[in-house]
Amino acid sequence: MDTTTLKPDFTVFPEMSLEALHRDGPRRERRRFGTGTSSTSNTTLMVNMHGNDSPRRRSVLGPPSLFSSSQRNSDAGFEGLEGLTSSSLDDIGTTIADLDFYYGLVKRQLLRYQSCTTGLFPDNSSDTTVGCVRSSIYAGMALWSLCQAYKRIDDDRGKTYELGQTCVLCLRGILSCWMRQSKRLEAFKSQQTPTHALHCKFHLNTGEDIYDVKDYDHLQIDVVSLYLLFLVQSLSSGLQVIYTMDEVHFIQNLVYYVERAYRTPDFGMWERGTVYNNRTREVNASSIGLAKAALEAINGCNLFGDKGASWSVVYVDIDAHNRNRSIFETLLPRESDTKFVDAALLPTISFPGFATHDQVLYEAAKLNVVKNLAGTYGFKRFSRDGFGTVLEDPNKRFYEDGKVQEFDHVECEWPMFFAFMVIDGVFKNNNAQVDKYQDLMRKRLAYNDKGDPVLPKYFYVPHSAMEDERANPGSQHRVASNDGSCNNDLHIWGQSMLIISDLLTSHLLSVHELDPIRRHLPSYSRPKLDSRYSAFEVTSANDLVVQVVMIAESMRLQAVLQTYGIQTQTPSEIEPVQIWSQWEMVKVYQHLGRNEHLKLKGRPKRPIGSLGTSKVYRLSGQTILCYPLIFSHSDFYLAHDMALLTADIKSELQFVSRCWRLSGRPTVAILITENNMRDPQFPVMLEFLSQLRTGSVDNVKVRLGRLQNLIATSCLEHLDFLHNVDLGTPLDVECFKQLHNDHIGYQALTDIPKQRPIVEDKRDFKSEFENSSTSDILAALLGSFHLYGSIQMLGIILKREGPNFMVGDMSVTHRLDILNRKAGSVRNWAAVRYSSSLLGQMADSITPFVTQILANGKQVTVGTIGEDFTLFSKPLTPDEIKIAIYTKVQPYNVIAAVLQQELIVYCGKLIVTNPELFAGILKVRMGWVLLALDLYRSMIERSPEPIENCSPSSLRRLLRMVLEESKKYQLTFKKHLRPQEEPSDSPSKSPPCMTIFQIRQINGCLTRVPERFYSNLWDVLSRSPGGFIIGHVLIPQQPTLTNMKRTDFSFAHLIETALNTFRQPEYKQLVVELFCVLTAFLRRNPEIEYVGKFCTDTLISEAIEMFKKDQDIPVDETMIFFNAPVVTTSGYLARAIVNNVLRGSILTQSRLNVPDHSCPVQ
Repeated sequence: MDTTTLKPDFTVFPEMSLEALHRDGPRRERRRFGTGTSSTSNTTLMVNMHGNDSPRRRSVLGPPSLFSSSQRNSDAGFEGLEGLTSSSLDDIGTTIADLDFYYGLVKRQLLRYQSCTTGLFPDNSSDTTVGCVRSSIYAGMALWSLCQAYKRIDDDRGKTYELGQTCVLCLRGILSCWMRQSKRLEAFKSQQTPTHALHCKFHLNTGEDIYDVKDYDHLQIDVVSLYLLFLVQSLSSGLQVIYTMDEVHFIQNLVYYVERAYRTPDFGMWERGTVYNNRTREVNASSIGLAKAALEAINGCNLFGDKGASWSVVYVDIDAHNRNRSIFETLLPRESDTKFVDAALLPTISFPGFATHDQVLYEAAKLNVVKNLAGTYGFKRFSRDGFGTVLEDPNKRFYEDGKVQEFDHVECEWPMFFAFMVIDGVFKNNNAQVDKYQDLMRKRLAYNDKGDPVLPKYFYVPHSAMEDERANPGSQHRVASNDGSCNNDLHIWGQSMLIISDLLTSHLLSVHELDPIRRHLPSYSRPKLDSRYSAFEVTSANDLVVQVVMIAESMRLQAVLQTYGIQTQTPSEIEPVQIWSQWEMVKVYQHLGRNEHLKLKGRPKRPIGSLGTSKVYRLSGQTILCYPLIFSHSDFYLAHDMALLTADIKSELQFVSRCWRLSGRPTVAILITENNMRDPQFPVMLEFLSQLRTGSVDNVKVRLGRLQNLIATSCLEHLDFLHNVDLGTPLDVECFKQLHNDHIGYQALTDIPKQRPIVEDKRDFKSEFENSSTSDILAALLGSFHLYGSIQMLGIILKREGPNFMVGDMSVTHRLDILNRKAGSVRNWAAVRYSSSLLGQMADSITPFVTQILANGKQVTVGTIGEDFTLFSKPLTPDEIKIAIYTKVQPYNVIAAVLQQELIVYCGKLIVTNPELFAGILKVRMGWVLLALDLYRSMIERSPEPIENCSPSSLRRLLRMVLEESKKYQLTFKKHLRPQEEPSDSPSKSPPCMTIFQIRQINGCLTRVPERFYSNLWDVLSRSPGGFIIGHVLIPQQPTLTNMKRTDFSFAHLIETALNTFRQPEYKQLVVELFCVLTAFLRRNPEIEYVGKFCTDTLISEAIEMFKKDQDIPVDETMIFFNAPVVTTSGYLARAIVNNVLRGSILTQSRLNVPDHSCPVQ
């Protein structure tokens, strides 16, 4: 029955008797409509319920709060009637009446718009066609919240069950719609593209697809995460939502869907992508944060509830969760590259997500939102948001270039965020915040013809007030949108949040009832559940102990290590525990979520990371320990460097110690093989193994012991899902086998034969045979014993004849593969790199390293200096990275194709442990980094060998040295510091092996700039109507300033790209110094505005000429200027600037207004 057809009294309390209505009618009507005010009044309503002079706090919607301000956050409930006085009984009666008020409100404002067939809700109540998943979830939350509140009373007349079932209908309706798109879900697991995204809008009554991907941007990771989060909350409250194993498998695949949020650019909470609304996606902190929260909530959740079996449990990849966590925390308090701030972060860091419990991050993100987006009518969604404004063309889906500038300072304000702030205040026990935003929200309420309060969707600036609002933001009256302001067009999302917030402030609902899984508490404060499955629990890195088990491949190796006091276990000694490669565990996990009916293939074939291999697994009665990926067999040549492996093990221990978030201790298996023992650098490994005995390695606490003694304190994961899986055939799993020797033989390392490196003469066979015929090359090849030369000749044949051309009795690629393995075994690094490149090999798991660099606010380029390059501005698949490297690098430099892969891996690892080394670098350009390493070696070594002859471990050390030295001796300018007072360039301060010219070269290669360099340059451009020319690139003032704000990374990338058009790194660095001087000059002379174009080449040329004239230097001796200290160069650059300004400037009022925030390069 449509509740609007009932009489008013029955509409408010449909379950109350006529007698009760007659008795309490006047009081209830006052509560509903206000204290003697009309139903359309927006004034604050206060009623003195106790006859004293101090009025009680009122909720926003009408019913008075049950407790005083100091009691608002009490968790008191009504458990029974024993010992209750007549006053307390009256309170219970009031509670029932208040709950019935909200029940009537929910009936009229939410339930009447729920589809009876799909359970979906529309975005706006007037829409009878389109069901919105996001609005449906929030509406379901409101229904569920009232259901939770009704559980406080004994006789609810069936309302608890009714509300709970409507919530179940909503959740199951969304699930049903998505299950019909299982093909999309399966495709999305391998390709995270909009084409394969689950839809966020369906036909309201049929659940069918309603918008094609061309008509609507469905890729919104936060919607799926929000669904999973609310599903767990509702299951924890006792609702039965999931009925079949098909549904269990589908939910498990939804977990796979959101696990890669950290590397999936999406369209975000507002369905528009970047701030420019041009259908460009970007990585959003709100999407990643909600994915992190969902993964934490659903890990170990039994979807059948207390009655479920072990195979209805959901599992989460701890490494995927860690990547989402680390990248989310790195992005905060920003939302994305183009959005400095976004109101979407409020539901992420607070209810319902509670994605971070780091108080510093929480306060920074919240302050950023409140400071930049809060208004008196609501919160702006984000800066330059044109939605709902009178300036936006409703007939155009996307914006033209420069359009967003029109919306600056006139964005719509959404009052529903007041409700989010009220809820946040209740959870944080912040009464002042609750009072403030309740008062603001009351002022924005409208009332329909039944006297029900409604919350407008947004408030917009009318045409007549547009210019005044731009001139003085927040000064003009705003008009409520039709959505949420009229009788038949409610904004479902906002109305749901209004109801939830009022239930909390009326004390009809406690925070623990709204959050039964205690998401709002840190993990260590949540109730400890007796579970067979791993649970998230944050432990201080200082308290965490990493357990280490050392496994020797053979008894012979064990005996050798024992002579050095290193105790190990062989595989036979740890039986019945089995040692598996992580790839074997991947085979097991492929059965998790597999479903033939839905055509779902289970977990994608992704490697298990360092955290996943630090668990001890129980599977079908067996106990299994996995060794990390770094010990797995690899075809890539990095595995041949024992010193690099040792460094990787140390990094592994540091990473596990820093990122472990599970209950129990991590257990790391270190695998030692006889091949390791024969390596010339095995003493490096031996020293590290000896260090483990001390109990601390690089400030990481470790406990070395026998596996049998460590299992009791380990993190155990029970993999019970195989009990309900029809495997058909037994799992093809290969355990790590013990190597049996005929005799022990070796007593010490000196007895072991070592692989000796091959020393070859330095010849370039490629240039020697490039113009020879194939037959001549074959003849030389078959008679050659030169390893590197043979590989080079095979490369020529491969390029001419193709990979299947026969060389003797085998193909070119087969012969290359054999030589590649031989070169690796003898550590001929140039040969193994050359052959690896010819074979098109890729470093193992290179994609996560690219993603890690991107997550730290950097971009990556691969390519050849002066030729072509590919920019990685968003996470890519391994195939996309491979195509970029082998099309932009290998055609110009064969070995550089694999060297740049190495650099990506090393930078990805370094930026995690030492992000400060990359400060001031916006794009990590691998070609330039490689040049920096080569230059640095020529500076510190005499006649160094080619860089391709360096071992991977030495290349990694070299990279770190370059980053440290370049940062330490960066030629910077301090604020308000005179050039002659700058001490950083004095010879005594420079490293003894590097001149100032060399420092400029290194920093120029890295394009490392001072802090706030790009935002300062935006200010320079604002005072330069003619713009400036960097090399041959013109940066005009308009439309640059119109399209980009000083906080936008897009402006910084524009300048950085222009800087990298210079081929000489020292000249590039001098341009950076020039802009620093120019910034200081304009700041000290605010009356100057330059009407001409600042041309970097002209200014630097003039400075050099003045320097040579003053120093009496020959005309062709230009490089002396580049080796001069900044004290000197800055003076001449300043003189050149002054001369140009005097020739083409005008005096004007300063417009240089620097806000508190900017776009520093981190």
